[in-house]
Formats: sequence, structure tokens, C-alpha cells
Amino acid sequence: MQETAETTTLLWPLVVYGAIVLSLVLLILGLSYVLGQRGHGRAVGEPYEGGIVSAGGARIRFSSQFYMVAMMFVIFDVETIFIFSWAIAFPELGWYGYFGVLIFIAMLVVVLIYEWRNGALDFGPDGKKILAAYKRLIQQPSLN
Repeated sequence: MQETAETTTLLWPLVVYGAIVLSLVLLILGLSYVLGQRGHGRAVGEPYEGGIVSAGGARIRFSSQFYMVAMMFVIFDVETIFIFSWAIAFPELGWYGYFGVLIFIAMLVVVLIYEWRNGALDFGPDGKKILAAYKRLIQQPSLN
């Protein structure tokens, strides 16, 4: 019987909080319905009513470079989470955890080198090409 009294005592703040949230949601929805505009212009049925007429489809092609960068971001973001959680649990893990995280980091370095060699980190023209073009530009006689 004592457990029921404790459970009831602990549940009433949750019920009050839920009632407050529900009443605020209903109040906001009701106010937006009452005070909202009811205009039916030409562009109301368009996917994005911004005053600009849609031209073409939304299916455009992205470079594969975009997807490589996105995958690298996700991979190294998850790496950060794992290393941070390892750092928190370091006293409990000891040397076993230390060698485990070293293997994990080594695998990520191998993946980074692989991506670098495949050109995933090349975002523009090669630096040597830029220098060669600059030298050609300097060697040209001026038109003055």
C-alpha cells in the first residue's frame, strides 16, 4: 500500500505538466486559427509560396564529391563521440581500453589516407596547375 502512495505522489507533477503543455498547444492552435489569414491567392497551391514561380524540377544532380564530404563528416563525427566516451571511461578501461582506442584511431587514419589518395579531399584545381598558369601569365608580354 505504501508503494501506491509514493507512486501517486510522484506522478501528479507529471500529470500537471502534461495538462499545461496540452492546454498551451490547444491555445496556440486556436489562436492561429482565429487570428490567421484566410487568403486564397494564385500561389496558395504551390509547394513553396514565396512569390517566385517554380521553374524545373527539384531533382538536380549533385557531384559525388558532395556525398564523399558528407560521409566523411558522419564518419569523423561518430569517431569524436566514441573517443569522447572512451576518455570519460578511461579510468575503468585501463590499458585494454587504451590499446583498443589506438587500434580504432589507426583504422580511421587508414580510412583517411584511402580517401585522400582517391581524391575525396580535392576541392579545387591542383596547386601545381595554379602555379603553372600563374607562371604562364607572368611570361606573357603585356599589351600596354
